[in-house]
Amino acid sequence: MDVRVGDILTMKKKHPCGVFTWQVLRIGADFKLKCTGCGHEIMSTRSNIEKSIKKITREQTIP
Repeated sequence: MDVRVGDILTMKKKHPCGVFTWQVLRIGADFKLKCTGCGHEIMSTRSNIEKSIKKITREQTIP
């Protein structure tokens, strides 16, 4: 799966604060994500996060 730092991930289940979107802060064997609603940060394994992703939103940069 092509996930990059700065991407916004829409997950299958919502966070307790009510939003479905998380921003990617760090990638590797583990992902560090920040909730776009309340700002809560989590670290979880790549396989766990990739199973939960519904959609990846990336800002397009114009050269």
